[in-house]
Amino acid sequence: MNRKIIQTENAPQAIGTYSQAVKVNNTVYLSGQIPLVPETMEMVEGDMSVQIHRVFDNLQAVCRAAGGDLDDIVKLNVFLIDLNHFPLVNEVMTSYFNEPYPARAAVGVAALPKGAPIEMDAVMVLP
Repeated sequence: MNRKIIQTENAPQAIGTYSQAVKVNNTVYLSGQIPLVPETMEMVEGDMSVQIHRVFDNLQAVCRAAGGDLDDIVKLNVFLIDLNHFPLVNEVMTSYFNEPYPARAAVGVAALPKGAPIEMDAVMVLP
């Protein structure tokens, strides 16, 4: 097995016992990202749209550090404190992904790290 840890300063640093991503052969497993600003490690300020954009920007930074991009994601998991924001996730997602879109799950949860309203993780397959 060819295993490599992916890390970039362009995304929030891990705040626990995990890596930003792990690459095994041509598959990359991206850890969950919340709307933290990488430079400050504080939650981004703004409405839910700003929060969602920050999460996609963080995921994109990790994808690029692994040699890919968001369009290489084959599975995206979205965790929301309030599922009423799901239509907004769909709207924002179209500015980051091209068709065909990845497989996806959206899950309502009671709480997320640091009180975040949203978290996403993903699996990416590199060409």
